[in-house]
Amino acid sequence: MERRDPIDEIFRLFAAYGTSHYDQNVSLADHCLQTAALASGQQADPEVVVAALLHDLGDFMLAEARGQEDLRSVDWEHERVAAEWIRPRFGDVVADAVGGHVTAKRWLCHAEPDYYDRLSPSSRASLAVQGGPFTVEEAMEFESEASFDVAVALRRWDDDGKVAGLEIAPLTSYEPLLRSLLR
Repeated sequence: MERRDPIDEIFRLFAAYGTSHYDQNVSLADHCLQTAALASGQQADPEVVVAALLHDLGDFMLAEARGQEDLRSVDWEHERVAAEWIRPRFGDVVADAVGGHVTAKRWLCHAEPDYYDRLSPSSRASLAVQGGPFTVEEAMEFESEASFDVAVALRRWDDDGKVAGLEIAPLTSYEPLLRSLLR
């Protein structure tokens, strides 16, 4: 990617790839905006709201890099792709939360027996290629990470941010927050 203003790049990616559907019910952009709205509604720290907004940015980036290839049948590590791009621009808190949201899904499937049943069809499908539920050892390692609590909270908002037709604030409403956290 050429060097652009990071906020302009986020807006460009949302415009170019946000209309694709995450699930049958909601576009990828709406899903990210709903996730951010849920974090904001629970008075999450500004960095966590930004992480919620950008948690699937890697899907936008991979769609641009890989074209029409099915991004859900292979684990392209969208969370890592996004976290690597985010870290120098928004810092460790945002990057670690984004980078941990898939790990948190795997942990929740291990830690809460009924969690898997609450996952959307696309989240269940992606779980299969992301390694499935954690083993006891993997769960213990994740629980020891500093970003554990934030990643799990982000994951729960991620799961709930898939409501068709929900009225949400547009991406432009997050521009001041994004700019305030930009390094």
